Amino acid sequence: MSETSAASKNTDARRNEAVLLPPVDVIEDPSGITLYADMPGVPKDKLELEVEGDTLTIGGTVALTVPQGMEASHAEVSLPGYRRVFTLSKELDADKVSAEFNHGVLRLHIPRAEHAKPRRIAVQVD
Repeated sequence: MSETSAASKNTDARRNEAVLLPPVDVIEDPSGITLYADMPGVPKDKLELEVEGDTLTIGGTVALTVPQGMEASHAEVSLPGYRRVFTLSKELDADKVSAEFNHGVLRLHIPRAEHAKPRRIAVQVD
């Protein structure tokens, strides 16, 4: 098995594992879109962001620690992580995505592509 097919098989396995869907708010304005995803329990180093073609994938692995010598008597979060997949419009510039992650909230800004921005047209007078 080649490295490429092994990596592809790994990616397919990750796509099929059970995960939580993080709640997401998407706000659109003339400059583009801003996406807010709630991902509590995910440390920054376990956050995964990927843009491939017109597909945006956000994900992360939950890392909740239980103090040594203790165990959880009740746990409502039983899945290991989060994942959401979005298809991006051709009006957005996926090469210029910016991301911030603070207090379990991921903020992504995806600017509108130059060809999709409104522009003024000068009118000539004869």
